[in-house]
Amino acid sequence: MEVKFYDKVEDSLLKFTVILAKYQGKWVFCKHKERDTYEIPGGHRETGEDILWAAKRELMEETGAVDFDISPMCAYSVTGKTRVSEREDEKSFGMIFTADIREFEKELHSEMEKIIITKELPDHWTYPFIYPRIFEEAQKRNSITMKNQN
Repeated sequence: MEVKFYDKVEDSLLKFTVILAKYQGKWVFCKHKERDTYEIPGGHRETGEDILWAAKRELMEETGAVDFDISPMCAYSVTGKTRVSEREDEKSFGMIFTADIREFEKELHSEMEKIIITKELPDHWTYPFIYPRIFEEAQKRNSITMKNQN
């Protein structure tokens, strides 16, 4: 599996979003009802949907965030078999965003079982070959700091 990062790609190539989200200086991660692993909030772009709106919608759906600032960081691609791609040579593109959440709904209304708010990155990722690379790239771009802001 290969992960690459880009400052820009053609908008039509962007099929999904991931959002590196924080709340009060701590990371926000999701746990899907059908998995025992943790995920960065994000998901697929719907037909005709603006990529920024897709990121906002996914952040709201998966974390219950109702008040937040969000901004694009960079695009990325994954080549290889994933839940999105069945072929070893297929390349899929997404956009990485950063978000600062100020407020959540009282309960989740999605496929997510729960969210966790933590200073540390989880040990058990849904995509262990992709998520750590995204965090490394965000640090290189000075888009995030791994230390708690408090």
